[in-house]
Amino acid sequence: MMHEPEKSDLAIVATRPSNKAGTPAAEGAEPRARTEGNTGHPRTHRTQSRASVSPGLDRVRHAARQRKKQKFTALMHHVTLDLLWESFQALERQAAPGVDGLTWQEYEANLEANLQDLHHRVHRGTYRAKPVRRRFIPKPDGRQRPLGVTALEDKILQSAVVRVLNAIYEEDFLGFSYGLRLGRSQHHALDALSGGINAMRVNCILDADIRSFFDRIDRMWLLRFLRHRVGDERIIRLVLKWLKAGVLDEGEWSVSDMGTPQGSGASPLLANVYLHYVFDLWAEQWRRRQANGKVIIVRYADDVIVGFEHEGDARRFRDAMRERLQQFGLELHGDKTRLLEFGRYARERRQRRGFGKPETFQFLGFVFICGRSRQGRFQLHRRTRADRMRERLRAIKDRLRKHMHASIPEQGKWLRSVMTGYFAYHAVPTNMRSLQKFRHRVMVAWRQTLRRRSQKDGMNWQRMMQIADAWLPMPHILHPWPDQRFAVTHPRWEPNA
Repeated sequence: MMHEPEKSDLAIVATRPSNKAGTPAAEGAEPRARTEGNTGHPRTHRTQSRASVSPGLDRVRHAARQRKKQKFTALMHHVTLDLLWESFQALERQAAPGVDGLTWQEYEANLEANLQDLHHRVHRGTYRAKPVRRRFIPKPDGRQRPLGVTALEDKILQSAVVRVLNAIYEEDFLGFSYGLRLGRSQHHALDALSGGINAMRVNCILDADIRSFFDRIDRMWLLRFLRHRVGDERIIRLVLKWLKAGVLDEGEWSVSDMGTPQGSGASPLLANVYLHYVFDLWAEQWRRRQANGKVIIVRYADDVIVGFEHEGDARRFRDAMRERLQQFGLELHGDKTRLLEFGRYARERRQRRGFGKPETFQFLGFVFICGRSRQGRFQLHRRTRADRMRERLRAIKDRLRKHMHASIPEQGKWLRSVMTGYFAYHAVPTNMRSLQKFRHRVMVAWRQTLRRRSQKDGMNWQRMMQIADAWLPMPHILHPWPDQRFAVTHPRWEPNA
């Protein structure tokens, strides 16, 4: 069997040359050169038991890379005590408990015996998954998003099994898939999309939204997809146990034949596997065989953005995508799926037709805008979504109101940590105005809180600015330009970069 090329850990946005081009351009997900030195050595990590847990998964990863159609019939033995221990240590210490009411600290009190008991039950087949406790978190549009809180032992085991399966699927997933994957973040997807729009001839954007994706996953199709690569039925049975465990909502247990519970450790991987077979492989084939112009694709979980050189390609892709999703129980959201004119020449073309500015679209918390640089050339602008900013400010106001009488240093330390985290994500180039607006509104909310503490208010704006300068960080652009970060993650000297 021929050896297929290794994919990059941080592959750039997938691009497609025209069908009529003479020599096809290199794919963004093509192989990267290996560096020399210690990086070629097995990655081993020591646990408290001094046992090495990585070489076995490295062999799985190597086999998955070399043999793309191989089924792995023996995977359960990789779920070792050491892997369970590492999975436990990686959990969030202060996470809410599941239906068992067990916290991380309580489980740690007798950790060795607990993990040995879990390991024993898993390998004997007597392990039983517990229902997921349902909670609801508010969405920016006023609705509520259901979120599942998994029991602690289920979290541990799901994390361990996901690490085993990632050794296989990280070699299979395509370069334009970014959502919830190892070594990839939301900013890698944002860089990929920005770099694709800036570098390629993108004139039209398809902003695709899959309606209630996690609730509509067809489990029969999901299991068929898993069995393409996973031949160990013990792993399949574990996945089935998690899917059939049901949901506990205010004391009432219910189970569904569709979907995966959001919030569980295995749900992101299962969703990526489902969309890999339903969308990614199909979109890659369509891009190569059906498109007449260049196409860029970026997918983060169920958020899909596709850029086209020709509007005709965009319309045909949208119709074909709708039919493709319907075959697997999914559908495009009619109101949220949009086709819009966008790109380097969108402003001039719309002005010639007597239209206004190009439409904008949203992706991963940012609004993408056809802007201009100081020299008057096209420049892609990214701004924080207004609804996301309002949501964060509302949460800050509520917290300040509950802790109105805390000392100024106590309030200032908390606000500093909140704003530092906010800037860490949103401080991208061209977004300075939104960062300044956020800091100003935090200052206004803090001043209103301090003024309510006494009828003899002496908190004028000059005094408030002094307090803010002492505690609140000033906005700075923390992220590099997308092309600069690509130059680091994908150097031009690399083959097929």
